[in-house]
Amino acid sequence: MTDQIYTFQDELARLIESFTNQDGVHETEIPSLFLIRESHVTEPIYRVYKPCICIIVQGEKELMLANERFKYGPSNYLVASVDLPVSGQIITASPNAPYLSLKLEFTPKQIVEILSEVQIDIPKDEPKRGIFVGQLEESIVDAIIRLARLLKSPKDIPILAPIFIKEILYRVLIGQHGGVLQQIAIEGSSTNRISDVVEQIRNNFDKTLRIEKLAEIANMSISSLHRHFKAVTAMSPIQFQKHLRLQAARLLLLSESTDAAEIAFRVGYESPSQFSREYARMFGFPPKEDIKRLSVN
Repeated sequence: MTDQIYTFQDELARLIESFTNQDGVHETEIPSLFLIRESHVTEPIYRVYKPCICIIVQGEKELMLANERFKYGPSNYLVASVDLPVSGQIITASPNAPYLSLKLEFTPKQIVEILSEVQIDIPKDEPKRGIFVGQLEESIVDAIIRLARLLKSPKDIPILAPIFIKEILYRVLIGQHGGVLQQIAIEGSSTNRISDVVEQIRNNFDKTLRIEKLAEIANMSISSLHRHFKAVTAMSPIQFQKHLRLQAARLLLLSESTDAAEIAFRVGYESPSQFSREYARMFGFPPKEDIKRLSVN
């Protein structure tokens, strides 16, 4: 990293600490910008990542998508281009040097608007993984620090935040991995069509999945759907749905005093025993034991 990037990150670290007086994910005056602080190494946290850019200024994190591992720290940035069920674990943090990061969420529409205004060589239509880790560039950090500084002058946010966010997305688009974002926004591209399938599964994860219906939405054959879907998400449509169901079930079990069998039916399982087996396979413990363990922690 350049000296300038180190300087920007020092400033970002001070800014994040000033706006996060406790551990956790913190919303900001900029609706799509979140600040994250953690003082300790964490267990894996399961959630669905929306399209976003994540930058760590202190500490390290590991992200799991299916069986793929993405490790990143202050010299990298991570981008998710579609909704993906992942698990994330902070692997380097301490009270004296807490994990500090920021996350900027975006929409495919914002990418489309930029592509309509600039001349960018569009890559061949080949589906690529919907998440990547890139080498941090000075131009990206420069735009991010200007966006983050707006938190100290909220009156400027309505006018300047959209400009800086647009610049950040543009810098990523013209970067080494920009093709991943470009393909998601191109109407009719295989990645764009897979994103429609992802949305369909997300909105109906508790219902029976009909592969023929998904292939129709993607305008692909069933075999092409499976190949392209796995290229983007690292899993099959059925596996993707299973991840969504189990994540939703875990959240319900944590928030409600409800029997695990009832939760299993609510997220779409017909067999409580199958639910229990798959839950233990994903989270390491059967539902009752897992929730008891998390409640104590």
